[in-house]
Amino acid sequence: MKIGVFLNSTGPMLSGEDFVAIARAAEERGFDSLWVSEHIAFFDHLESTPPFSERSAMVAGEYGIFDPFAALAFLASATQRIRLGTGVALVTQRNPLQTAKLAATIDHLSAGRLDLGLGLGWVRQEFEALDVPFANRGRRADSYLQVMRALWEDDPSVCDTPDYRLPPVRHWPKPMQRPLPVHIGGNTDGALRRTARFGNGWYAFNLAPDEVSERAALLETELARVGRKKEDVRISVCGYQKPVDRDAMLRYHDAGARQLILFSTDVGPENREKRLDEYAETFLEAARECGE
Repeated sequence: MKIGVFLNSTGPMLSGEDFVAIARAAEERGFDSLWVSEHIAFFDHLESTPPFSERSAMVAGEYGIFDPFAALAFLASATQRIRLGTGVALVTQRNPLQTAKLAATIDHLSAGRLDLGLGLGWVRQEFEALDVPFANRGRRADSYLQVMRALWEDDPSVCDTPDYRLPPVRHWPKPMQRPLPVHIGGNTDGALRRTARFGNGWYAFNLAPDEVSERAALLETELARVGRKKEDVRISVCGYQKPVDRDAMLRYHDAGARQLILFSTDVGPENREKRLDEYAETFLEAARECGE
């Protein structure tokens, strides 16, 4: 089982030096991956209900989240081995040609270390601020995923979908990884159907082990429906608000997860060595016992 670290850029913003120091410390200890999230703006009052809780951390003030693609490009140049993931980038908030270019560039420059996690987004005000439609974003995501795959894998690239028509274009660089691993974020039936059709991975968020097991059974059904096997999709889980210890990690593994992403918002400049040592002692040895 792989163990990743969700890097905290929510709250008072880290300096570039601190951001790199945490990433390098995680790499040195043998963690498999680093993950960053995406929200382009925060608001005083939300009009949307969070999918993971009735209360939201999306508060205004001197808080924010780094742009995920810029952050990973920055970390790619400062690390050597550790994988770099978006957990998750919001696929319907930007043009798919632009997203495909950003992802391919990072994968190319990092020598094939990108894990591209993609979700729909749930904050209606973000979409309004970006002048992007909030409605039908699930359908648009399906179209965008097809367009991006064409851009990464074909030359010339062309794709005609109900929501986006890509004329024949030459698009380089291509990703180092073929295929570029796309992890579909979300716990809904729609997210699992999207994973079955387009995903190399499923990124589960804020689910307990028994909930992962239940959702994984539905994912297996959806995969069979489109002629794929459960082995075709790697399940990663970030506990977020759920308590995660060694026992929970083992139960996630039994539920079908093959990567646990630690929501390590308690790791900062003042305690990174101590806290990452504690995480390594708790999780890395047990994860090796799980195997793949």
